[in-house]
Amino acid sequence: MIDKLVGKIRKLNAPIVVGLDPNLAFIPEHIKQKAFVEYGETLEGAGEAVWQFNKAIIDAIYDLIPAVKPQIAMYEQFGLPGLVAFDKTVNYCREKDLVIIGDIKRGDIGSTSEAYARGHLGPVKVGSKELFAFNEDFVTLNPYMGSDSVMPFINTAKPVKKGAFILVKTSNPSSGEFQDRIIDGRPLFEWVAEKVNAWGEDYVGECGYSFIGAVVGATYPEQAKVARKLMPKAYILVPGYGAQGATAADLLPNFDENGLGAIVNSSRGIIAAYKQEQYASYGAEHFADASRAAVIAMQKDIASALANR
Repeated sequence: MIDKLVGKIRKLNAPIVVGLDPNLAFIPEHIKQKAFVEYGETLEGAGEAVWQFNKAIIDAIYDLIPAVKPQIAMYEQFGLPGLVAFDKTVNYCREKDLVIIGDIKRGDIGSTSEAYARGHLGPVKVGSKELFAFNEDFVTLNPYMGSDSVMPFINTAKPVKKGAFILVKTSNPSSGEFQDRIIDGRPLFEWVAEKVNAWGEDYVGECGYSFIGAVVGATYPEQAKVARKLMPKAYILVPGYGAQGATAADLLPNFDENGLGAIVNSSRGIIAAYKQEQYASYGAEHFADASRAAVIAMQKDIASALANR
C-alpha cells in the first residue's frame, strides 16, 4: 500500500491527505436540515448529515489527492449512526481509489490491540470466513505503551500489505511535556523515532519507503530535521499545516531530496474552506467547490516551497 500511496503522490504532484473530520458546525445548514427532515434531530440525522457532507467533498476533490484521513472520534461522537457514516465514507473513498488512513490513534496492548488491528486493518475470522470490517489501508498509532501496543498492528498489516503511521513528534502545543523530555541525554521523541525506524526496516516497499511511517508535526520544523535523519525509510504524515499555523516552508524538513517522503494533512482548512474569507464567495451552497479550490491552493503552495528550497 505504501507503493500505491507514493505512486499517487508522484502522479498527482500532491503530497496531500485531506482529513475528513466532520463537525456539525462545519456542515452547511441545507445539508443538516435535509437530514433532519428525514431522520429528525437525532443521532441518525447527524450521521446522515456527516455522510452527505463527506460525499460531496469527496466527489469534488478525489481526482486531486492521493489520500484521505477520517478521524474516527468525529464519527464516534454520534454513536452507532456516526460509525455507519464512517464506514460509508471509507467504502466510498475506496470506490474512488483513494488511499485511506484511519486516524484512530490506538495504543493498547495484547488481545485488545490485536482486536483493534483486525477491526481496522483486518481480516477478522468469522466462522469459516475471513472478513474485513472498517478496512482502512493505514492507521495511526500511539506507541507510548511500547512494542506490545504496536506489533499486533504490524503483524496484522504485513499479510495484507497495509501499514501504520506512528506518533513521534505531534503538532499540538503541549506535545513537549513528554515528547521533548530528556531521557539519557536525548529527547524522548528521538528514542521513539529510532524505534519506528527499527519496526519498519524489514517492511519496505518497492518505492524504498517502509509501510511503517511516522507522524511529525509541521509546527516543529527543527525537531522534524532530526526525525527525518533518524527515520530515513519512514514516510512522514505531517499535521499542523494551515489552521494550526505551520507554513509550507515549515514542511520542508520532512521531505527527501526528491520531494517525497512526506504527506501533509489539512482537515478543516479543506473541508470547512467555505467558511474562510478567501473562499467566502462560494457560499454554503457550493461548499464542496470551495474545498476543491483550497486543495488546489495547497498543492501550489507546497510545490512552490519544494521548488524554491
